[in-house]
Amino acid sequence: QVQLVESGGGLVQPGGSLRLSCAASGMILSINAMGWYRQAPGKQRELVAVITSPESINYADSLKGRFTISRENAKNTVYLQMNSLKPEDTAVYYCYSRLRRTYTSYDSDYWGQGTQVTVSS
Repeated sequence: QVQLVESGGGLVQPGGSLRLSCAASGMILSINAMGWYRQAPGKQRELVAVITSPESINYADSLKGRFTISRENAKNTVYLQMNSLKPEDTAVYYCYSRLRRTYTSYDSDYWGQGTQVTVSS
């Protein structure tokens, strides 16, 4: 089994910062990509940022400059530093990974349970 465990969500005031972490564990041969999506109430899940191997990064255009994704390969962990947070950033943030479990398996997508981020005064 593979697990993606997120941490770091919570309540923050507008203009504040939060750092999310997500660690992948279990039977993992290689990780192609790790990243974050988010889903606000009544809206579809949307891309926040994804980092792949080699180190190429894809951000949602609207978040460039405020959010920074990074990855620690040795720990199978991805981070999302969120600065200058706005009320519209309020959402459940989901960790995502595309990985391969064994030499005979294919790349598959995995998701974390989600962590709530609320930006409010």
